[in-house]
Amino acid sequence: MQANLITADPQIMMGKPVIAGTRLTVELILEKLAAGETIEQLLAAHPRLTREGIQAALAYAAQTLRSDIVYPVSYPILS
Repeated sequence: MQANLITADPQIMMGKPVIAGTRLTVELILEKLAAGETIEQLLAAHPRLTREGIQAALAYAAQTLRSDIVYPVSYPILS
């Protein structure tokens, strides 16, 4: 992952991590992919978004989850 593709600035999107040069949050990218949108659909809908930006968002999310402690809880899975 190119670290400079994901930025966090308190002045942009309340400090959430975004793809550099956009106001597209990592969270939004993950939500859209989880909802079934394809990378091609994301790229078509957001002209400033790049394939590398999407890959950086996925890598950032994986790295962030890797560093968290997860406590198992029971809750319904949203589908």
